[in-house]
Parts: sequence; structure tokens; C-alpha cells
Amino acid sequence: MKFHWSLAWLAFCLSASTFAQTANWPNVGNDQGAQRYSSLRQINRNNVARLKVAWTYHAGDAETGNKTTMQCTPIVIDGVMYLTTVKGKVVALEAATGKRLWQFDPFAHASKTNYPVVAGMVNRGVAYWVARDGQQRRILHGTADGRLISLDARTGLPDARFGQQGIVYLHEGLAAEQRSLGYGITSAPVIYDNLVIPGFSVGEGPGPAAAGDVRAFNVITGQEVWRFHTVPRPGEFGHETWQGESWRQRGGVNAWSGATVDKKRGMVLLATGSAAFDFYGGDRWGDNLFANCVIALDARTGQRRWHFQTVKHDIWDYDNPTPPRLVTVTHGGKKVDAVAQMTKTGFVFLLERVTGKPLFEVVERPVPASDVAGERAAATQIFPVKPPSPVPQAMTEEIITNLSQASHDAVAARLKTLRHGVMFTPLGLQNTVILPGLFGGFAWSGGAYDERTGVLYANTNNIPRVIALQKAEAGKGYLYRVSGYDRLNDPEGYPAVKPPWGALNAIDLNHGKILWQVPLGEFSELTARGIAPTGTENLGGAIVTAGGVIFIAASKDEKFRAFDMANGKILWETRLPAGGYATPMTYAVKGKQYVVIAAGGGGKLLTKSGDAFVAFALP
Repeated sequence: MKFHWSLAWLAFCLSASTFAQTANWPNVGNDQGAQRYSSLRQINRNNVARLKVAWTYHAGDAETGNKTTMQCTPIVIDGVMYLTTVKGKVVALEAATGKRLWQFDPFAHASKTNYPVVAGMVNRGVAYWVARDGQQRRILHGTADGRLISLDARTGLPDARFGQQGIVYLHEGLAAEQRSLGYGITSAPVIYDNLVIPGFSVGEGPGPAAAGDVRAFNVITGQEVWRFHTVPRPGEFGHETWQGESWRQRGGVNAWSGATVDKKRGMVLLATGSAAFDFYGGDRWGDNLFANCVIALDARTGQRRWHFQTVKHDIWDYDNPTPPRLVTVTHGGKKVDAVAQMTKTGFVFLLERVTGKPLFEVVERPVPASDVAGERAAATQIFPVKPPSPVPQAMTEEIITNLSQASHDAVAARLKTLRHGVMFTPLGLQNTVILPGLFGGFAWSGGAYDERTGVLYANTNNIPRVIALQKAEAGKGYLYRVSGYDRLNDPEGYPAVKPPWGALNAIDLNHGKILWQVPLGEFSELTARGIAPTGTENLGGAIVTAGGVIFIAASKDEKFRAFDMANGKILWETRLPAGGYATPMTYAVKGKQYVVIAAGGGGKLLTKSGDAFVAFALP
């Protein structure tokens, strides 16, 4: 039989192409450093406009109106997708068809569920663990009422060896006086070898709040292995940053957004939020370590390797809202492993990964003092010289809306009645404009990084807020509470600043500069008036692929878009059944690439709620 080299080569190419187009998405950020980059290129800038719906899965548990939301990024392992629904159910689907394989409802299969839920039951995904022999496969799920659950990845049944019949009741590890408080998990845990490490959401308002300590558990037994005190105890590093006894029973200081893992160096990296109470620190004088910090811990022991504080004595709710991204950049002609931390303030801090030292210069600048009785605001704050912030960081007359003369004049008149100034102007009893506001700057959605080019793609908000402190009623146990925190809008209900109000940005981390910025989202009624797209407030993140495409939903107009990574040009867009306030993901099964987004709407952007996971593919 004559051997046909041409046929053999064609078969090899087809086989190689199929192999190259078969890929998992094993963590919510794809890799454990959460770069959200995919090497898939079947869908690319030349054909993405042809995308069609491949399948839709409806979870069936959304509420009417805008009461519920979904922020889950699914994971895919060997053709099976694992996701969480509106009400925290864990579901396994055939990734190629959307057919349900199993479902586990933690609120129907558990006792001791009388603990309060946190963050409106929001859940951003699950983690996957496989034993070294490949025989045991587990899905690790954290619930908003404070349980860590291990499920058999094949069946969805709880692993009876883990905790109490598959469940670790996390409140049982708290001090007795904190066990009735809100304490739960909203972001996916991370895995290091045989350890599972979740981040916790806790109360941040005035009044009692649970501790935000980082805890690691044995993934097989559920036993706690180590704990890192995010508020240092006497004798621990950083304790001196809390004056007197202010460290005691201190809530907040929690890594609610999750973590990333540097497996090679045996490190887990976290970013913490502010100490409770978010907006008044008169009972916690000092810089308040390890609040608002990027922290590198030894993954085996929980010992601190280094930390970097992004905001001292936070009284603006300027949490670090997203886990540190593990990136490799080119600095001084050399490849350097680094950590990129996006912040609500609009800064990106780029830190050398082994030491935590900034790769770009940072400067310490004086900031305004507080005029609130008992408060001692930090005298200085840290500012990176590069890259620049892609959003305004002060409410000034120069950035008042130009939507119309009437809108401009109305906002200008109101601004005269409000306290406003540079970023880090402390709150007072008078209404104060906070910009960046509650959702940043950068929000929990973080960004996507392409290591080939050194470019970070991330969405931002430009929405000012108005907030004041009010003296609390006698007997409350705290001195002040928050008044307002409303969006500062013009008379038509649009943001009081010049657009873009929401944007997608390309930030070169090699050189510390912004390459491009484009509006993310639009108001159709303004477009009809001849106004160029303004962008909208947005929640949800981006991914980037080797095909040259950025995928992101996030905007209030309920659209899902593909952008050209080179210039930010929109290549494709479609309307979702509800807002996509989650980060998408992409994977391939049998040579076919899919892109999936959770369309849950609702939540803090107040559009209609939904329950759909929508998969797109080429025809």
C-alpha cells in the first residue's frame, strides 16, 4: 500500500488542531494567578462577529424584579462545567450542551443553617481539587452563611470524610461572641496541594463584626491547619499599628475577594479590605495593619512573607476589591515575576513577587486632616507614580457633566453645597463627595492579563458618591453611622461628571502607561439624542484570548461584547437575557471553543434579575 505523506500530514494537522482547541478552565481566573488569559484562538478577531448562542442553562431560582443577582464564573474540567446559581446551588453541566448532570442545594441538605447570610448570598464560583492518584475529585464550595462544603465531583454528593458529613461549620472556629454574626464566603476558595483556603465576607458597618482572619483547611478532612490574624495580636508583627486595645474584637480586615496562588514559591497572596467600621476610625487610631494590604503568606504555614499597604487607616471603604494578579513583566530588560493589585482608588500597584517591593516608584504625600471629633486620619497616603489612574480622583468643577448646559449648571450649583476636594478628603458631618466611589475605580471584577504583551485589560467606574457621618443614637455602642452614600447625579439621573462613566482600559505594565480607553456600555436614549456612548456603571470582569479578543459584559445595558485587544474596537455585541454582572470564561470540548457568561442582572446595578448561563460558539 502506497503511503500518502500529504494525507498523513493533513491527519496530523487536524489532530493537532483539535488537541490545541481542547482546553479546561480549571479556576475562576483560569490559572491560579488569575490572569484570565486563554490560549484558545478558534474564536478570533476575524470571526468573532459570527458568534451565536450554543446553549442556555436556566437555574430557575431568580426572584422577580431586581432582588437577586449572579456573579459566578464557572470552571470546566474534562468536559464538565461546575457553577453556582442565584441561591447558591452547585450544578454540574455537560460543557458542550448545557445538560445538567447533578445539582446540590446546600440550603436543603444541611443543618445548623440559622446563621445570617452575607452579601445577599452572592457567590462567585467554586474550586476543584484532584488527588495525586487522580482517583478523588472534589468540588469545594463556600456558602454565604459560613459553611465550607466538599462534594464528589462525579456525583455531587458530600464527602462524608470532610468535616461533619461533608461540611465544615466555619462559625465554630470563631470567638463565642462572634458566632451569631455575619460570616460567610462569597468568592471561590483556592487550592494549594492538600489545603483549601477561602476568603471571608464579614460585617463592615458600625457595631459588632466578625474577624477577617485567613484560614486554611485540610482538603481531605476539613481540619483547620493554620490561621493568619489579619489584625495582629500582642507580640505579632504590626500590632503596634493599633493604638491601645483597639485591636480587640475588631471586624473587617478580610480577604473577601479570594486569593491567588504561586505554587512554585509556595505562596498564597491575598488583598484585604478596610477595618470595621468602614467610615470612622476614631476607635482604631493608627495605620491599622493588615487592613487594605496585599499580603504574601507561606501557603503551608500561614506565616507572613511580606505585605504592602495601599491605604492607611481607611475611612472611605477603599477595600482592595480584587485578589492580587500574578503577572510576569519586563523591567530593565529582564523578566520579573510580579503582583498587580488593582484598587478602588484607581491605582494599580505593581510589586515584585518575592519581596513585595514596588517596581514603579511610589511616593508618600500629605492628605487632609479630619475635622470629626475623635478621628485621627492618616497624615499621608501612598501614591504610585506609574501607571496613572484611568479615572478621576477628585471632584472638581472641571469634570462636571457636559451632557447639557442645564445639567452642568444644576450640578455646579449643588457642588457648592457639598464638601469636595482631593482624594482621601476625610468624611465629616457635612455631605462629602467621594470620587472614586463605592465601586471604584477598579471593582471586584479585577482584570485580565496577556503575558505576551504585558498588557492588563480592566474595566473601571467613574461614579461620584455623596456621603456623610451622623452621630449615632445613644446606647447604640458606636458613635457614628453613615448618612447617604447616594450616587451624585444630574437632574436627569445620569452621573454628575463627564463621561466615560464606565470604561475598558488597556494598561501596559511593562512601561506603566495607559495604551487606550474606550467606553463600556451605553444608554440607548442618549445615543438616540446623538450623544456618543458614555459607558455605564459596571460590575463584572474581562477575559482575554490568544485570538486577540477581550470578552466582557458588566454594563447596565445588559450587553455582552467582544473588543479588539489592540485598540478597543467593538468587534461583536449581543443582548443578554439579563445583565452579565460576572466574569466570563472560555474553554473547548472536542475541538469547539465556547464562551460562557452568567446573566443574573439585579444586584447593586438594579436592573432586572435573571438566572441564565449563556454559551456562545461559532456556527
